[in-house]
Amino acid sequence: MAPGGNRGWLLRLVIAFSFAQGAVSMARPAVSYRALALGADERAVGVIAGVYALLPLFAAVPLGRRTDHGRCAPLLPAGVVLISGGCALSGLAGSLGAMAVWSGVMGLGHLCFVIGAQSLVARQSAPHEQDRNFGHFTIGASLGQLVGPIAAGALIGGADRAHSSALALLVAGAGCAVAFSSLWRIESRTAAGSRKAPGDRVPVRRILRARGVPAGIFVSLSVLSATDILTAYLPVVGEHRGIAPSVIGVLLSLRAAATIACRLVLTPLLRLLGRTALLTVTCLLGAVLCAGIALPVPVWALAAMLTALGFCLGVGQPLSMTTVVQAAPDGARSTALALRLTGNRLGQVAAPASAGLVAGVAGVAAPFVMLGALLLVSAGTALRSPARPSGETEDGGPRQGPEAVLRRKSGI
Repeated sequence: MAPGGNRGWLLRLVIAFSFAQGAVSMARPAVSYRALALGADERAVGVIAGVYALLPLFAAVPLGRRTDHGRCAPLLPAGVVLISGGCALSGLAGSLGAMAVWSGVMGLGHLCFVIGAQSLVARQSAPHEQDRNFGHFTIGASLGQLVGPIAAGALIGGADRAHSSALALLVAGAGCAVAFSSLWRIESRTAAGSRKAPGDRVPVRRILRARGVPAGIFVSLSVLSATDILTAYLPVVGEHRGIAPSVIGVLLSLRAAATIACRLVLTPLLRLLGRTALLTVTCLLGAVLCAGIALPVPVWALAAMLTALGFCLGVGQPLSMTTVVQAAPDGARSTALALRLTGNRLGQVAAPASAGLVAGVAGVAAPFVMLGALLLVSAGTALRSPARPSGETEDGGPRQGPEAVLRRKSGI
């Protein structure tokens, strides 16, 4: 199957990603509850959560290098095994140290799966299909992020939080294992055979200097930071404004649903505006909406802002993937995607810490103003992304070679 052929593999990849991401989204709050039940304080919970993001930082680039010169598919089952094992063993762990280790294993598994999956989409999609296919791929992440926390909340409750959180982690591990059913023959032999020779290694510095790569990494980092801080600090804002936790849950669900809706209509939006304009406009609107959350508005207005914000945030991740892939030098696409994921992980570590510092000094609404400023800078960097995919014409179709152009002009 050549790039741009049958897309049954993409549907199966989205299904597998939904289960893997759902398991991680279910496990992360469950890990915090179980750590608290084992006697952890807020600092220990933060360390355990940080290990999830920090440990994969050291593996991202080597995994990207390996994928540039090898097959993508083996990383997918490896990721599922590590996520499932990390979830289950976190549920069985009896000490905080063991929980930190298994949290790191879970994060490493998620990194393996995402690098393999993103590289697969890049390799098996024609250039003019990458925006659409990355948009559909990220629907799997949105579905997992929507269902996972709800499932965790349904299982964790009552007086015995240690038992219920352990059960949630075991269920998350079993749920992730379901992803195996969608991974059979997911990588075509044609795409796997198109990889570059192992001896050709592009330096990381050259990748980062490629026009569009830093912009794509920064936009991705900003959007992910906004999503993470929104999820973490909206409940705190709700406490200060007297908004019930059940209402906060609905508001966060509206944000996630709007993100899914955005990715379903990404193709017509791209035809209307183009990638650069769409990234810039959504980052600008996201900046205004994030700052607006800091205002003491009524719940209905907060719901409207979060819905619009979720729609805007749905654009950044898939389009930043395409931007990085198409700006990266030949033979270094997977490494460039790994560098993008490294930026995401750094954002997941640095953004909450910065938000906590800002909130402690200026109040709980201040992190949203900080996010608005971050997205405003992202709108500027988005202008550096390529105007359209390489291999794509202005009307959105695939670019044709010289012989095809001559045949068309001569009427052949």
